[in-house]
Amino acid sequence: MIQAPGFRRFFLQSSAATAAASLLGACGVTAPSRPATAVDSTVWRTHGQPLLAGAAGGPLAGLRVAVKDLFAVQGQVVGGGNPAWLAQQTQLQAASAEAVQRLLDAGAVVQGMARTDEFAYSLAGTNGHYGTPPNPRAPTRISGGSTSGAASAVALGQADVGLGTDTGGSIRIPSSYQGLWGIRPSHGAVPVKGLVPLAPSFDTVGWICRDAGTLQRVGGVLLSARSAQPLRRVVMAPSLMAVADAPLAELLAQALGTWGGDLPRVESLAFDTAPLAGWVKAFQTRQGWEAWRDHGSWIARHWDSLNPDVRARFQTASRYTQADLAAADAVLAQARATIDAALGDAVLLLPSASSFAPLRTEAALGGAVIEAARAKTFQLTCLAGISGRCAISMPVATGGQPPAGLCMVGPRGRDRDLLALAQAVQARGVAQAG
Repeated sequence: MIQAPGFRRFFLQSSAATAAASLLGACGVTAPSRPATAVDSTVWRTHGQPLLAGAAGGPLAGLRVAVKDLFAVQGQVVGGGNPAWLAQQTQLQAASAEAVQRLLDAGAVVQGMARTDEFAYSLAGTNGHYGTPPNPRAPTRISGGSTSGAASAVALGQADVGLGTDTGGSIRIPSSYQGLWGIRPSHGAVPVKGLVPLAPSFDTVGWICRDAGTLQRVGGVLLSARSAQPLRRVVMAPSLMAVADAPLAELLAQALGTWGGDLPRVESLAFDTAPLAGWVKAFQTRQGWEAWRDHGSWIARHWDSLNPDVRARFQTASRYTQADLAAADAVLAQARATIDAALGDAVLLLPSASSFAPLRTEAALGGAVIEAARAKTFQLTCLAGISGRCAISMPVATGGQPPAGLCMVGPRGRDRDLLALAQAVQARGVAQAG
């Protein structure tokens, strides 16, 4: 049940949107629709019927999009998951972010702006300001983040597409935790213009859907067109599967037992996991250095506005030096070369996350359970982030256990081919429609 403060925030923001709509109308700009009924304020920051209409017709006609509250949306402000930041955004966006506009031009509608972890600097979805969005597939567990509200909107059936970002796993984790399909594209494959950054060296614009077909339809609009070439080599490293907790690894092994038919044969790959902890540290150093570079001047004046977990990350980031960055970049360059040498043009299968979604009762902000899950999960998600490769999280049958995702990491620039393979994997029954 929504708590009263959440309702109050929603209606105050709706009133602000009404005033904004009047101002836009006076300027000749189509005003966004007001919500007809109250909605869950842990999922949506603002919501319409729709918020923005798309072009008539088009390949995405009829699809409703939940936009992560980091993208510019015409006639709105960007909240970034932080009330103090939101309160200071007084200028309405004159134009939507490029990715949002592409969806609108293709006929999709923007249903609303969905909650995010503060500045996207988390994988949990546990925003202390607005609450944790629901996980309808596992109500006692957290939603995952930082594309938290958009993922929940899709899982709840309130949106067909969740437009979000993935820097260190922020599409793949909520997809895994909620039994959804999510893609992190190759680095640079989708424009980030109009997006509040976290770490531009790793930031990607991704999306979440309930099935592989819709995931591919959206890719047809957001990704540059390339000639289709089937991905013929698929590998699986037992050492990477073993990074996940045993119950989840066993579940994924059962799913892979159904792999066959027309799907490429899965080859075993020897992969040394000993360097992973060092790679994660280097990734987080570069990520934190860039996050502080872009947001540090504001954060330094508003420390008290941050949730404890995000505040701790920014405090760590504020202490990184140029020497730390140079050392991290050297590690990242070697890691990238190692990953490329090991994978080549192969698709790597691995767990999307290191565990099932933690229980809400264990999910204190910055608590031990969340931080332990984050540390292990980063060892898996960093492979695509470091190498700039595309990755798709696919939900597998769980037999009554919580949702779980099997991830395919594909070659850079082969996003459309990876989406085609995902369709084949769903058709085979290895992965399930949500």
